[in-house]
Amino acid sequence: MTEQQAPPLLNELSKKFKPSDDVVQTPLQIKGQCAFLFYVRTVVDGDKLQQTVIKPFFEMASEEDYASYILSLPNQIEIPEIDKLLMLISAGAVIVAIDNQLCLLELRLVKNNEVQETTMEPTIHGPQKGLSEDIGTTINLIRQRYHRASLKVEDIIIDDASNIAVSLLYDSDRVDPEVLKKIKKELGNLKTPLFQSGGELQHFLNKSKFTLFPTAMVTERPDRIVYNLVAGKIVIAIDGSPNVIVVPVIFFDFMASMEDNYHVSAISGFTILLRYLGLFMCIVLPSLYIAMTSYNPEILRIELALTVAGSRIGVPYPSFIEVIFMLLFMELLTEASMRLPKAVSGTATTVGGLILGTAATEAALTSTIMVIIISAVAISTFVIPINEMSFAVRVVRLLLIIYTSLFGMVGLLIGFLGIIMFMANKDSLGTPYLKIPWKSKTNELEGGQ
Repeated sequence: MTEQQAPPLLNELSKKFKPSDDVVQTPLQIKGQCAFLFYVRTVVDGDKLQQTVIKPFFEMASEEDYASYILSLPNQIEIPEIDKLLMLISAGAVIVAIDNQLCLLELRLVKNNEVQETTMEPTIHGPQKGLSEDIGTTINLIRQRYHRASLKVEDIIIDDASNIAVSLLYDSDRVDPEVLKKIKKELGNLKTPLFQSGGELQHFLNKSKFTLFPTAMVTERPDRIVYNLVAGKIVIAIDGSPNVIVVPVIFFDFMASMEDNYHVSAISGFTILLRYLGLFMCIVLPSLYIAMTSYNPEILRIELALTVAGSRIGVPYPSFIEVIFMLLFMELLTEASMRLPKAVSGTATTVGGLILGTAATEAALTSTIMVIIISAVAISTFVIPINEMSFAVRVVRLLLIIYTSLFGMVGLLIGFLGIIMFMANKDSLGTPYLKIPWKSKTNELEGGQ
């Protein structure tokens, strides 16, 4: 092969990429031997390319020996059709042309393969490292904790603007084939111009655009992933995202913390009880205050009713406006704590809450009991381990406030039952949303789902 004999495919690819300045098409020549390289410089590991492809060319005795060497490399990829080939080259693949033979090698340069700290689901016990933004590193972390040949990894091509890499992970001995078929169909029918993270893909996988409760879980913890694989669930990993998606899920999955697995049963049971008590309080407490001050004070003992009424002396508007006013500022403080730099977020929100509570009671804009209730609600909201469910609970709380403001205690009961009925009618890939997980952890580990 001479320098003028570049394969037609390389010339076609060069036209497709023009006028990009980081595309390289170059010959390798020595003593009558010739090979051609085609790659995108900014996404290819230059050191690997030099050591694996370029240096051996000048050390081999003949083109045949070099071709045999290249064909024996473990990172070789089968050359696909032109559209997918363009995508692979853009992601870091290198074409090597030797004596009319074309080889495609994966020499991707990875800069984001550091393992992240767990920030969304912190625990005192258990692993403190999360996943990585590089999908290969993420799959490696999962395989390091799940040593079974039945753990399968399937690459999925999603037709969006970025052609981002997506992989399905599941235990073929435990997964439900019907659920696996459904999730593949959902990903195949995904109509989205672009997504870049697990949270975005979770949003697109929800059946309804305006769904309240999430039907897929976003997690960053390898131990949670392994427990879900053992339970027969499917994990979706996305390149560039430090989180993965777990499907199918039920409501009780969002209330489970990995800390529960690292304590004795009595302690775990106590913390789970506290968690559900906090869930009930943060949903019901504001609405219950409205019902018992504006509609049904007879529910309370006479001494408590008089105390509540006395604390509201001077407050110029009904209790439901008082509750909405305080909840609005609490939500603003919560959002501020997420957006501010870590160095000042804790101090700013603590000082803001103290000033707001003190000033509001002194100005007779709210009662002292309302400040106590809002503080209890704010604390209770953060006992929910998974953020997506925490956000959903905050919306449910507002819906119950509206029902209670219109119909009193009857509205609270009807609204609460309506939420339960809504969840009972919901499913995640055919799994009932309120399915109660009766099996113990030991049974799940022995028999799967």
